[in-house]
Amino acid sequence: TIVALGASLGLAVIAEGVETDGQHQFLLAMGCETYQGYLFARPVPIDEFESLLLGPLPRKAA
Repeated sequence: TIVALGASLGLAVIAEGVETDGQHQFLLAMGCETYQGYLFARPVPIDEFESLLLGPLPRKAA
């Protein structure tokens, strides 16, 4: 996999565009521990960004 190739070359692999829990679970199973996408957070305007950094982490509903 690309994840295994990156690891064998000593590179960090970041998965982009993760939108579903299924994709997230697949990446974990493949050994990818760094990812980003709408599953975790949507893009926000810069004026909201500081509030996100300084405030509590959002919790996903089960």
